[in-house]
Amino acid sequence: MSAPSRHPPTRPPEPAAPLPLVTRWALLVLALLSLALGVIGIFVPVLPTVPFVLLAAWAAARSSPRLLAWLENHTSFGPMLVEWRRGGVVRRRAKWTATAVMGASAAFMLVMVPTRWVALLAIGCMAGVLAWLWRRPEHLSDEAAPPET
Repeated sequence: MSAPSRHPPTRPPEPAAPLPLVTRWALLVLALLSLALGVIGIFVPVLPTVPFVLLAAWAAARSSPRLLAWLENHTSFGPMLVEWRRGGVVRRRAKWTATAVMGASAAFMLVMVPTRWVALLAIGCMAGVLAWLWRRPEHLSDEAAPPET
């Protein structure tokens, strides 16, 4: 008997029973709203893109196979989603971008937020996220990589 794989499957498991219609619609709205915020985050430096796209994919996987397929086949979002699902991979460029944006946001808050403890609390949260982010793998491991043809 082989050891279980430490990597999640390439697709999220299908729910055992169909979700109620209201739940599916709520998840679809969440997916679309998250995707919209992720796209806005491409142009607005203080709004993150990746977490919103990951949330959109999660909600779409449970509400709209069509939207999930579009996300997974998108030239920008698709590779990021597949790598995340196969091994929690975050590429180095994304890590550096997140670090730079959070650093700029921290500097902005230190100057502009009048209540110092609020700024320091937010900076502490960003530091925690960055510590977690930099511990994520940057490449798919050999066992999680798709087979070559």
